[in-house]
Amino acid sequence: MTTTLSRTEIENLIDEWVLSERDRKLMKRRLIDGICIEPLSEEFSMSPRQVHRIVKKITLKLQERGF
Repeated sequence: MTTTLSRTEIENLIDEWVLSERDRKLMKRRLIDGICIEPLSEEFSMSPRQVHRIVKKITLKLQERGF
């Protein structure tokens, strides 16, 4: 069974489990706003590879917590 989380539930999970303020902002832009890796890398002044690594690492962490 697949459960769709609300915007508020996603924000709460990110706020609870992502320690870095930068990473919280990045993940909200990715998961809630649907921004792709390349535009995020420009917005956060990071390489696309760095953004991809952060998104992957945090997504795995959130999946362990019920996302």
